[in-house]
Amino acid sequence: MNILLIYPKVSKTFWSFSHALKIVRKKAAFPPLGALTVAAMLPKEWNKRVLDLNTTPLKDDDLKWADYVFISAMVAQRKSTEEVIQRCKRLGIKMAGGGPLFLCYHQDFPDVDHLILGEGEALLPEFISDIISGTPKKIYRSDAHPPLDKTPVPRWDLIDIHNYSTMSIQYSRGCPYDCEFCDIIVMNGRKPRTKTNEQMIKELEALYKRGWRGAVFIVDDNFIGNKGKVKKLLVEVIKWQEEKGYPFTFFTEASVDLADDDKLLELMVQAGFDKVFLGLETPEEESLQECGKYQNLKHNLSWSVRKIQKHGLAIMGGFIIGFDHDKPDIFKKQFNFIQDNGIVTAMIGLLTAIPTTRLYKRLEKEGRILFDPSGDNTDKEGSLNFIPKMDRDWIISEYQKLMKKVYEPSVYYRRILRFLKLYNKPRKRGKILLEDLITFLRSLWYMGIRDCERGRRFFWKALWTAITHYPKCFVEVVTWEVYGYHFRKLFFEER
Repeated sequence: MNILLIYPKVSKTFWSFSHALKIVRKKAAFPPLGALTVAAMLPKEWNKRVLDLNTTPLKDDDLKWADYVFISAMVAQRKSTEEVIQRCKRLGIKMAGGGPLFLCYHQDFPDVDHLILGEGEALLPEFISDIISGTPKKIYRSDAHPPLDKTPVPRWDLIDIHNYSTMSIQYSRGCPYDCEFCDIIVMNGRKPRTKTNEQMIKELEALYKRGWRGAVFIVDDNFIGNKGKVKKLLVEVIKWQEEKGYPFTFFTEASVDLADDDKLLELMVQAGFDKVFLGLETPEEESLQECGKYQNLKHNLSWSVRKIQKHGLAIMGGFIIGFDHDKPDIFKKQFNFIQDNGIVTAMIGLLTAIPTTRLYKRLEKEGRILFDPSGDNTDKEGSLNFIPKMDRDWIISEYQKLMKKVYEPSVYYRRILRFLKLYNKPRKRGKILLEDLITFLRSLWYMGIRDCERGRRFFWKALWTAITHYPKCFVEVVTWEVYGYHFRKLFFEER
């Protein structure tokens, strides 16, 4: 049996880092972790190939080789997914689809032969058995959230890991919180499930043996969902990192209550974490109450952000505009919060009602849903897919102004400076890689010479500031400048 696992092309979004990839000489930001994990679950005697369309074009010969094409996709990959489906249909290749896109919109894909609607660990054994017996069904659906202690190590050998700027692994699924707009608990449940410490070390070892050195993204939607277990894991990761000479740096996603646990912060930094994404959402407390983000109300948000930064973790913040309790001054409040707290990477999105969420159901009941979302909440056309309390066109117009203001070079420079004043960089571990030096030299060309006049001026100003006042943070400053180049291109030239 020949199985071709396809990961469709991701649209240019905030997190695609498409413009930054040119500087770091990579083809994609992240590998297709889901497809690689599914490949590891398939029978050993089956022939498997993984094709990531973000790094490699799809040829008809690839499709003709396959007995089945497995497509794993998110909503932001819809356009590319539809193109793959049409090509498979034209060639008569059988298809199976799984992932968030098919879970939310399976009714939109009648041409897909088999739909896997749920977690692979719960559904793949039956699907595989049915393929072998020649009796596969159209739909396989399960709301079960199975344990992860049998999930295999992803098949890293099926891709060229050096096409990517960052590797990805998963520790847990599920989140203990119940935010109205979030579909994570719908897909993965409220009770966090984790892999064993032994599994995680085995996965790190697999990446290390494949030759990976550098950043690793732990893709959990809330890495600290089970704080007791994660602390025990971090102790083991610290030992492994020390034995290997700290080959990896880590970043992940977490809830704001990370700030409440000094020991957890210390262990994460010691293990090699240098960044964390937080769903901060909004400084408007009434809006936080509206969406059920009660964990963000426990302390003053600025206090939480600054405490985490003081411990040595740079914060990437997620923000949302469009709540019913937002007032016309929300744009100013969001801007001031981001600047005052030095949140260099600020993903400000328009509220999006995703099918399966409590938010979607409420708005549908109120007759306020307008269309299906694009999967990119920074897309003015494909997000804010409902009738808000404030004028929708005005919100979109002000949102576009805000994004351009946030990533205007002088504003971005001031935010980097603010971050450096609030940040307490931990002791450097590991080695500076040759790739890091090459990236720095390429950044001089792209941002110091080729960029627009204001971009060039503030790039050099940021480097000079780092050299003269914050030499320990020089790498961080270059990193933020590369990110800023992508965001500026995205919001100034393409939106």
